[in-house]
Amino acid sequence: MAEVMKHEFLLGFIKIYILQYADREPVYGKEIHEHLAGAGYHLSYGTLYNTFHGLENKGYLVHEDCNVGGKIRKYYNITDSGREALQIAMEQIEKLFADLHYNNKKLSGG
Repeated sequence: MAEVMKHEFLLGFIKIYILQYADREPVYGKEIHEHLAGAGYHLSYGTLYNTFHGLENKGYLVHEDCNVGGKIRKYYNITDSGREALQIAMEQIEKLFADLHYNNKKLSGG
């Protein structure tokens, strides 16, 4: 149960991470996978690509097929809806962490 919960929470943050990264420049799956692995987060490629497809199906990302070294690579770009979703998510996270910090101080008598 705890492992499933951890995975679900992680996927939520991964979605935000992908949108934030795509807001700076087009991204592709292997690149994100390597960044996450370097930070200690290990997701299967299947999980990661399903996450990309889910974000694309919601209209937050669009992809463009590019020929790189004779291979087709999907680069994902953020959409206006994706930027809006990212902004809302970041505001909610900021508020949540501020509330958690406040509640922890209150509980500890600070």
